[in-house]
Amino acid sequence: MALIPIYWWNKEVHNFRISQDKFSKQPWAQGVILLVSVVVAMLLANLPFTKHLYHAFLETHLSAHITSPDGSIDWIFPKDMTVEKFINDILMVIFFFTVGLEIKREVVCGELSSFKKAILPIIAAFGGVVAPALIFTLVNHGTLAGSGWGIPTATDIAFAVGILSILGDKVPVSLKVFLTALAIADDLIAILVVAIFYGGSINLLLLGIALVVIAFVFLMKHLGEKRMAFYFVPAVIVWFLFYYSGIHATMSGVVLAFLIPMDARYNKAKFHRRARIVWTNLTEAEALAPDQDFPNGPERHFLRRLSNLARKSIPPSYRLEHALNPWVNFLIMPIFALANAGVEITDLSYFNVFAYDATLGGVGMGIFLGLVLGKPLGITFASWIAIKCKVGEMPAKATWPMLFAVACLGGIGFTMSIFVDTLSFAGPDIPADVTAHLRDAGKIAVLMGSLCAGILGSVLITFVHKMQGKKA
Repeated sequence: MALIPIYWWNKEVHNFRISQDKFSKQPWAQGVILLVSVVVAMLLANLPFTKHLYHAFLETHLSAHITSPDGSIDWIFPKDMTVEKFINDILMVIFFFTVGLEIKREVVCGELSSFKKAILPIIAAFGGVVAPALIFTLVNHGTLAGSGWGIPTATDIAFAVGILSILGDKVPVSLKVFLTALAIADDLIAILVVAIFYGGSINLLLLGIALVVIAFVFLMKHLGEKRMAFYFVPAVIVWFLFYYSGIHATMSGVVLAFLIPMDARYNKAKFHRRARIVWTNLTEAEALAPDQDFPNGPERHFLRRLSNLARKSIPPSYRLEHALNPWVNFLIMPIFALANAGVEITDLSYFNVFAYDATLGGVGMGIFLGLVLGKPLGITFASWIAIKCKVGEMPAKATWPMLFAVACLGGIGFTMSIFVDTLSFAGPDIPADVTAHLRDAGKIAVLMGSLCAGILGSVLITFVHKMQGKKA
């Protein structure tokens, strides 16, 4: 009888694992986890018995301080590293590395792989970057908030695609592909914005050494090296050099992602030839011992060879992307949200996104209007110009009202917008408390703007779908 509860317990655990696996594969799962992380972060930052612990933990120093007995050596590494900086400067490198792999895949063999496929989403993405940046600049020109123009320019692909999946067949497949490709192009533009406009003062010597290391990796790739172990050490060196050269360290992830080989070690012909040999050996091993349980010793050997052959026939970049995606989506991104979305609300004026100050500007207004109005208007207008000039083609079965409704989902900034916000408003002439206030106000505006953009897009898509259904 004691075995019965054990059986049922194992059955429940098995069912839980199946449910967990199904959940993680849903396109909206990452968005749900991020949303929960935001709520938890806000609670931790504002509840009286957790807020001090929350901020103290994020400000905990992780640097190693090495001092010789005579005091001749006094070395801190990494310099000024805290838990928050560890998340934003090290863990986020893995996120940007994965984004770089995804962009590279789409450019090589995906939705950005040909001029005809890529041109409309790329033009639309530029429109969706320029319009919010202009709106933010018009609102905040000449104020301390002026440098935050890059915050409302990004689209969060996880939330946007998650909402599209929930809406189901209300959106034509072509527009789902359009928004996905647009978000990928948007990520690339956002990466360039961070690299060019949100770095520090550049140490040319360290940057030059980093470029030499990158050139060495490029040469290694060109010579056909496909073993990932040979790319790991240069990756660490490039991160170190970027971190101290003034270029944001996360850019090292993007650069190295583009250098990871897209060609597998074994091509199609070599795979089939070797697979036939291994399969023949496996069949012969089975015939020699038909009464033994499968797999026996020789069979296990040939199965391992077959598994190794299959692994080496998949491009290294795809293997890395596939391996890292669960960690990025369900660990790194929630940790980032927990560390960066926790804004302590000391004044309800934070929620007044339309507040404006002659000195501080209207950071909330610029971000909110940029995401909710600038994104859809910029995407739609740029698409209209491209299609009217016959540079791009309207996605199949799409209409202008539905394209505009889908473009509203482009206003869901979240991850990249919050990341750019953490880099903005710093400067020698801006006091630290003012920088912190602007960044906190920016994060609240990103959350509110993204929420409104998601709701607006969902409502408009449902409305347009109903209207088009009545006409049909």
